[in-house]
Amino acid sequence: MRQRRLAVVGLWATLFLASCEDGSHRDIGDEINLLTRRNDALVPPAMQRLAAYGRKAVPQIETALHTAAPTGRLHLLDALEKIGDVESIPVLRHVAVYDVKPEVRQAAEAILATWAAGAADAPRTRAAVGAQQDIARKRAAARDR
Repeated sequence: MRQRRLAVVGLWATLFLASCEDGSHRDIGDEINLLTRRNDALVPPAMQRLAAYGRKAVPQIETALHTAAPTGRLHLLDALEKIGDVESIPVLRHVAVYDVKPEVRQAAEAILATWAAGAADAPRTRAAVGAQQDIARKRAAARDR
């Protein structure tokens, strides 16, 4: 029993270390730094490289959205749109409701509107429609205060 437990712990440790050693976390961070700090010809290629990481990049993009300048936040939203993953929808919903800059809120809402217009049976479409409904409810509740 003890050997089995040690084997399981060893397996988990190996898997954890392997996932940390692939370097993608650092590489994703490098691309995010370009998107949040630059507004030049380096941005589009960095966005493409970041989008290639797909869903794996979403948590780091979400974190960066909290501290980036408005232009950087717009670049990060563009990256989320290019990634196109349903996991981005809660992030977009949050930005659409709470960002301090109207242009950033509008950009997040525009992505959700595009995704909501997709195939009705697609999970991303259903989630985007739900996010739009949540945004409308939260704004109505704020007006009613």
